[in-house]
Amino acid sequence: MVEQQRPEQALELRSLVTSEATVELSLVDVDVPELSPDQVLVRVEAAPINPSDLGLLLAGADVSRARVAGTAERPVLTLPLDDAAARVAAARVGESMPVGNEGAGRVVDAGSSPAAQALLGKLVAVAGGAMYAQIRHVEAAACLVLPDGTTAAEGAAAFVNPMTALAMVETMRDEGHTALVHTAAASNLGQMLNRLCLEDGVPLVNIVRSPDQVALLRTAGATYVCDSSSQHFMDDLIKALRATSATLAFDAVGGGTLASRILTAMEAALTADASFSRYGSTVHKQVYLYGSLDRSPTELRRSYGMAWGVGGWLLTPFLVRAGHERVEAMRQRVAAGLTTTFASHFSDTVTLVGALSPDAVSAYSRMGTGRKYLVVPNG
Repeated sequence: MVEQQRPEQALELRSLVTSEATVELSLVDVDVPELSPDQVLVRVEAAPINPSDLGLLLAGADVSRARVAGTAERPVLTLPLDDAAARVAAARVGESMPVGNEGAGRVVDAGSSPAAQALLGKLVAVAGGAMYAQIRHVEAAACLVLPDGTTAAEGAAAFVNPMTALAMVETMRDEGHTALVHTAAASNLGQMLNRLCLEDGVPLVNIVRSPDQVALLRTAGATYVCDSSSQHFMDDLIKALRATSATLAFDAVGGGTLASRILTAMEAALTADASFSRYGSTVHKQVYLYGSLDRSPTELRRSYGMAWGVGGWLLTPFLVRAGHERVEAMRQRVAAGLTTTFASHFSDTVTLVGALSPDAVSAYSRMGTGRKYLVVPNG
């Protein structure tokens, strides 16, 4: 045990939905627990703010109307919820919730089991939740030892995006598809998926929303990049789908008509050289919604036959289905490629206090391309 690094209490960022239809973000002191034999204590050095963290952190609140109270060392940020967001968050009212899906740090204490003791002093990545905290206790089995020479910042995002990219490719194979479509493809995850697909020889159609993002992915080696803001988008998408035979899409946008347009383009690509059938192609076309960058309703304008599906997709259920051996193999592949295939890039760094700044909240809640925040809880 590294006594000087094991305080009795540590700071943790919390999100609380109140009965007044607001979200309160604050820092609280939490007790550092005694460890069970199979647990370790991690001094968190870096934790990313992913889109998947924002739903819990902000609960759909209006960040433009944030109010600051408290002190400089312990700010309290209050953000209002509209009626729709308040209804969704009703089950959370009164429950102060820790935030942060993943992070990396040094193991400063360990339980008595050999597996826990073997991690003492090691730099590890963890997907244990509640990672926007100075200290986090987790099961030893949840830790991924980072390769020598890797920094905490490089390992902080070793789970959510890398495992999601791998799981998308695995889902493609499991369901009998041979190529992928991905939206919001200029994101950190999108760039990672592009590198992975190039490495594995998987045809990938990238959908972005600006010429600059097209150039970004072209420079990174992407073959098929379609700009949804272009007047030629549907023609370009159909050509890319004919070239790749992609019949599976992962959509981070969620709202609006994009999922429907992808299905329409898939159908057009499949039937371009086929004889007419009023029921359309018999090849199944699937779009999985895994994000909500657009919170408006998902609109389906049915012009793609009868063999299609739209559904939700999350990483965690996939990992449960995949089983321990397959997941462990994925984890080890991530560890080997943390600074190459699965590298994440951060534009801004904030402390726990800095994460409650209205300006910072406004910036990281926009989830803009090239703007990814890293929290340094002990910074």
